Amino acid sequence: MGDVCADTTLQFIPRFDASGLMTAICVDEGDGTILMVAHMNKEALALTRSTGFAHFWSRSRQSLWKKGETSGNMLRVSDMLVDCDQDCLVLHVTPAGPACHTGRRSCFYRRVTDHGLEMVGD
Repeated sequence: MGDVCADTTLQFIPRFDASGLMTAICVDEGDGTILMVAHMNKEALALTRSTGFAHFWSRSRQSLWKKGETSGNMLRVSDMLVDCDQDCLVLHVTPAGPACHTGRRSCFYRRVTDHGLEMVGD
């Protein structure tokens, strides 16, 4: 049997980087708003798939975390897409509250302009 090509196979073969992580982009399934970007290791990916709630690996704390475990603002995963070379995920989620640690709905609340940043969204 030959090598499986990640961009044509129907097998899920996630590719983690040298640190054992892959990027996960969380999108509100209701309106398509990008809520946050985080990283998953093998354990976070397995827990997300088995529980239906987003789990991530915190690079700053070097620990596994379930999004919203302390705040209650969990992300229920309804769909998971993988990119062509299987090193990035898009999670379609239903948020139970703000996704950003600042209390905002999305982590993407500032636009880059020629003069710096400007507030957008909520």
